[in-house]
Amino acid sequence: MKTKIFAAALGLALLSIPALAKDKVTTHQVHFDKGTNGTTVKGHVKGYDTVYYKLGAKAGQSMHVSLRSKKAFMNIFEPGKGAGDGAMFGGSSEGGKYRGVLPESGTYTIQVFLMRNEARRGTNTSYTLEIGID
Repeated sequence: MKTKIFAAALGLALLSIPALAKDKVTTHQVHFDKGTNGTTVKGHVKGYDTVYYKLGAKAGQSMHVSLRSKKAFMNIFEPGKGAGDGAMFGGSSEGGKYRGVLPESGTYTIQVFLMRNEARRGTNTSYTLEIGID
């Protein structure tokens, strides 16, 4: 009897894996061309998918990030933090432009995503992200 219950539970767990696998997470390392202090990237995000941009910077440097999109939003996380942690900048409440002096050295993460209402609809939207360090 215990074997049948275990097998049934395992079967249900395996059936849920494809649903979890649908949400795609993509990570890009940001590099600036030699002699420049910024870059522009274009992309798209769909449904519950998330795109992360990783960028190394030093404490005291000024970072500016601008997201242009009809539907996408961005969050910016300090080194060692990510989705689920408090963002140092939350685009859904603060807008599509960030400019500030960085509090610590390390790898910052810019997250591009759709709000839940758009994600539920399966919205697919393009965006342009401008990133710079002065």
